[in-house]
Amino acid sequence: MPTIFFYGPELDPDKKRTLISEFTAAASKATGLSPSAFVVYLRTSTPEDVGVGGELLADRQKKQ
Repeated sequence: MPTIFFYGPELDPDKKRTLISEFTAAASKATGLSPSAFVVYLRTSTPEDVGVGGELLADRQKKQ
């Protein structure tokens, strides 16, 4: 079963529904597999849990 992982900010339930629906539709179209074959996991990550370019995303955001 194909699996899609999304790591990002906390989202409200309506945005989660939309994201799962659109990820599933795009993956189904790209692969030719049935939408029912896909599993989507939404994982919340904070800027303190993410590194970009060798530094915490939280630190990069402070510089902007």
